[in-house]
Amino acid sequence: MIDYGKIINPTVRDIKPSGIRKFFDIAAEMDDVISLGVGEPDFKTPWHIRQAGIQSLRDGKTRYTANRGLKELRACIADYIKDSLGLTYDPETDVLVSVGGSEAIDAAIRTVVAPGDEVLIVEPSFVCYKPICELAGGVPVVISTKEENGFRLQPEELKAAITDKTKVLILAYPGNPTGAIMDRNDLLKIAEVLKGTDIMVISDEIYAELTYGEQKHTSIATIEGMKERTVIVSGFSKAYSMTGWRLGYALGPKEIISQMVKIHQFAIMSAPTTAQYAAIEAIKNGRDDIQDMLEEYDSRRRIIVDGFNKLGLECFEPLGAFYAFPSIKSTGLSSEEFCEKLLYSKKVALVPGNAFGESGEGHIRASYCYSIDHINEALKRIKGFLDELK
Repeated sequence: MIDYGKIINPTVRDIKPSGIRKFFDIAAEMDDVISLGVGEPDFKTPWHIRQAGIQSLRDGKTRYTANRGLKELRACIADYIKDSLGLTYDPETDVLVSVGGSEAIDAAIRTVVAPGDEVLIVEPSFVCYKPICELAGGVPVVISTKEENGFRLQPEELKAAITDKTKVLILAYPGNPTGAIMDRNDLLKIAEVLKGTDIMVISDEIYAELTYGEQKHTSIATIEGMKERTVIVSGFSKAYSMTGWRLGYALGPKEIISQMVKIHQFAIMSAPTTAQYAAIEAIKNGRDDIQDMLEEYDSRRRIIVDGFNKLGLECFEPLGAFYAFPSIKSTGLSSEEFCEKLLYSKKVALVPGNAFGESGEGHIRASYCYSIDHINEALKRIKGFLDELK
């Protein structure tokens, strides 16, 4: 018999599976489950974008593209970033088209993190950063943000976490699971701390287009002195409702992007060709689609935040992304206990806050990527659950 315990990489073995998936695996075996758990737009990819992908297949465009991605798409991405952020990137050297934003994050981390390097991870945060860091041999160093600070990274928290081994800071705003944002004044303070160091920033901006109210997204790369130390990661999944197309991108200094391209060459080759042609149409002609979806998300956001507050679950107001992150501390239950009991008793699937780091304990994540009727039914069931707890 083969002893697989001796064969499997211990780093891989010791990584915990995604905390997001646990409750959906259970829910998948149950009938009549209402889920507010998946961070995936419920809108279909707009028809004109799908048509562009279909037309590329009709035209026989089914071969590999350049490793970096189609030249036209890279140029479109560079133009879009110049228009939206005022930043100039050379599409020949500074842009990489990836398989979703996740691959770009992986390649960026593996490019700059060597064994023993410390990576600062601002939590609560999406679940992939810590495992990818560990797979690269890095040492994750968690900075726990606080609700009273709007889940924004504070300069004193950053300063306290930096050591002579710190290599990377991962910023993800607008944030998953909190919906928090950082404005220009916040980012200026973070940039001031980083000034004079060799610390790189990986800025995950996948929700950049999804911000509410007058406050629009600001990238840390727009702060003086930060562009040369920042890799921006984004993609088409959230803004254009293109999750299944698996297309993302990275922009950064050519010295970093060129090394990311090598990893991409050997691990992936090139991103899906059909998706790249669809993305060209999305980025050229999809801004009205973003606005339409954003307005609908905003309506849902107000309903779900108000709903949780009326239920006595104090809810931080998300100003970006499409998640609510209410506190369940008043129930006396842990995040996992709350979600498990709710799922079995009322068939509502949510994600426990501690899936996004220990600082998420005492909260739950609810996605509002669902219809208003769906959200209202979930809130109704949660009310019944809370009434039974009293």
